[in-house]
Amino acid sequence: MIQRSLFGHLDGIPIHAFVLGQPDGLQAEVLEYGGILRRLSFPARNGRTELVLGLPTLEAYRRDTANLGIIVGRFANRIAGAQFQLDGHRYLLSANEGRNHLHGGTLGFGRRVWRRLDGSETELRLGYRSPAGEEGYPGTLEVTATFRVHRNSMELLFEAHTDAPTPVNLSNHAYFNLAGDPRIPAAQQWLTVPADRYLPVADAALIPTGEIASVTATPFDFRQRRQIGEPADHPQLAITAGYDHCLVMEPGRQCSAELHSPHSGITLQLSSNKPALQFYAGQKLDQAHPQLGHGICLEPQSFPNAPNEPDFPSTILRPGQVYRHDIRYLLKSD
Repeated sequence: MIQRSLFGHLDGIPIHAFVLGQPDGLQAEVLEYGGILRRLSFPARNGRTELVLGLPTLEAYRRDTANLGIIVGRFANRIAGAQFQLDGHRYLLSANEGRNHLHGGTLGFGRRVWRRLDGSETELRLGYRSPAGEEGYPGTLEVTATFRVHRNSMELLFEAHTDAPTPVNLSNHAYFNLAGDPRIPAAQQWLTVPADRYLPVADAALIPTGEIASVTATPFDFRQRRQIGEPADHPQLAITAGYDHCLVMEPGRQCSAELHSPHSGITLQLSSNKPALQFYAGQKLDQAHPQLGHGICLEPQSFPNAPNEPDFPSTILRPGQVYRHDIRYLLKSD
């Protein structure tokens, strides 16, 4: 039977936390609010080690502006001008980051109450129905998110159906610090991403220019494992005050990445069936949560602003099609 506890109330609605996994292996805690991955822990050489950053209360998550651990949707990342054109119609979205649309809007999927559809000791399936017009999107979208925890891995499986054409790009926004101590800089972790290209951004609004640029001879080249380190001297990193860019996999290759902490000896291997990975070094986290510590985001996804960029792979889901995004997190310890 699934472990369930009351985490708080939202407008009179009870919000539960679910713990998945076994005491001697990987364990995850997931909230009905936002489908938030609140905790992920793994036994390592220094004992059970916390891998993601989390907040203590539901009210803290309601006030959170850093999107800690949320399911991101209907569209992860940014849509320029909070609008797009589809099949001859222009759709106006909620503008929640200046004039642009970020992570699905004012509430998105990460500040909604998901319903538990099924659950066991090792699996939780959540559902959310996003009605047509929510945040400005066309079509009613039926979404499920399945968290499945094994001894040393976790799968997060998204599936969605729509009754009208609509953009869909779902991901997770966990902040990782594999050291198990959020006071240790997340930049001391080592990262490998087999991405040969990245998406430059135009300015501090972080909208891609449309160019798909080579990572060769740039700080965005993580094809060989290296420490993340401090921001290098590069015009793109000057714009964003650190990494907050979409890394693009080699043609025909699905998303993957590897993160390692020399402090804990833990390695995280991430894989996904999507073509890109948003790498955010968490440089603005101190502004939202000064006492929380350090973490980085590795968000597998489709290209940001794809509804406005005809040369980017399409993110439009149509009736009769099924959207699937399968993310796998595999843990190892020295």
